[in-house]
Amino acid sequence: MNIRQELEKRILIIDGAMGTMIQRYKLTEADYRGSRFKDWPTDVKGNNDLLCLTQSQIIKEIHKQYLEAGADIIETNTFNSQKISLADYHMEALAYEINLAAAKCAREAVNEFLASIIRSPYMSGPWIAGAIGPMNKTLSLSPDVNNPGYRALTFDEAVDAYYEQVKGLVDGGVDLLLIETIFDTLNAKAAIFAIKKYFHKNPSLKKEIMISGTITDASGRTLSGQTLEAFYTSVMHARPLSIGLNCALGAKEMRSYIEELSQIANCYVSAYPNAGLPNAMGEYDEKPEDTAHFIEEWAQEGFVNIVGGCCGTTPEHIRHIAEHVRHIKTRPLPVIENELISL
Repeated sequence: MNIRQELEKRILIIDGAMGTMIQRYKLTEADYRGSRFKDWPTDVKGNNDLLCLTQSQIIKEIHKQYLEAGADIIETNTFNSQKISLADYHMEALAYEINLAAAKCAREAVNEFLASIIRSPYMSGPWIAGAIGPMNKTLSLSPDVNNPGYRALTFDEAVDAYYEQVKGLVDGGVDLLLIETIFDTLNAKAAIFAIKKYFHKNPSLKKEIMISGTITDASGRTLSGQTLEAFYTSVMHARPLSIGLNCALGAKEMRSYIEELSQIANCYVSAYPNAGLPNAMGEYDEKPEDTAHFIEEWAQEGFVNIVGGCCGTTPEHIRHIAEHVRHIKTRPLPVIENELISL
């Protein structure tokens, strides 16, 4: 059974934060480097995606913890794995390799998890989503306040970087591609263009696309200034499997935006909020049962099809969410009049 068929039956669970879990291991600079990069000329601690090469067992363990907690969809550890972001560590040349390794790592975790359980003949998934982050440079905004027309990146450069990332993820065996934490829709359009370009050249490898934006504050807009409806309209030409929101807000603050999105989206709706808002120390305090309580209410109201967690969430958050929405009917796809039809 494919994922669309499963989404018609139930609410699916996506995993929680990767960074939160990596922090628990208290890794040192040497741990990040491993033997291969012990003489690398720059510091690499904080390059979590590199751990797919140097500490793959840890990343696999984290994936398995989320699977055991009830996740139907796990994300590859590739949020910054394109050459634009990797340039911070002078590791641009490793982009393809990291994505390939991350996808294989997630696949190994899934295979080991399935080998450890009694699989029902009716069981579908789990699915691996290749995580494609927003980059550390924006196409819509100038980083120079004195030169509003300046851009640190061109659209073609963004497409080229995303294309390489997509190739690595698909070669590694992902089931889906997830463009997430979108704060600049033009960056997302570059990712969409790269995906479509890749699958135009490789039609037999085509994967479903998931899209998830970020509303940055109570203004209800993305960082680049779009309203939620404008963001939705700007990316629906991609005909994604799902569209949703993640990051920036906790479930309590995200509720009204998820409700709005559920009313305008003609595809499945995803939501994976942070574990509340960070405290004065930048830490997330919201307990798993509290996050699950908020998301359960969304499910009961018929707002969502895919739920999980972002910053600060752990396997315990995912376990509670899965338990709270397990018996709630999934959001039916609405019939939207005058919907923009893509080519």
